[in-house]
Amino acid sequence: MNPPMQRTFGRGFLIGIGLLWVATGVSIFADPHGFYDRTPGLAMMGPYSVHFIRDVGLAFVAAGLATTFGAWRRNRDLAFAGTGWPFLHALFHIQIWSHRGFPFDSIAAFDFIAVIAPAFLTVLLAAKLPGRLADNDPTTGKAQSR
Repeated sequence: MNPPMQRTFGRGFLIGIGLLWVATGVSIFADPHGFYDRTPGLAMMGPYSVHFIRDVGLAFVAAGLATTFGAWRRNRDLAFAGTGWPFLHALFHIQIWSHRGFPFDSIAAFDFIAVIAPAFLTVLLAAKLPGRLADNDPTTGKAQSR
């Protein structure tokens, strides 16, 4: 892929994952018990807590909005900030996996596909966006040439 195509793909991926995080957060907030029941390994972590689960839903909404808006506006700092919670969440899942002895089971597969890989990819892609919003043309959101 040539560089402009890579940048377009990267922004599109960030926007897509950001919107997926928003939808995930709304779903978690709207149906916390369903989230608890259908998420592999979650019941192993402790009893159901509607407050905690809805907090997670809101964290996904905030992360998704920041990531999406940052990618849309070509603002590395905002997109990068949006990836912060999912990235830390992924590191926590890796730590949990290590305490489980690194088994290759359905929980590890789910975590890798739904939590770890998207978080690491979005951090890498956000880092490739142009700089701060102040560095971008306010009318187009594109990086100003210097």
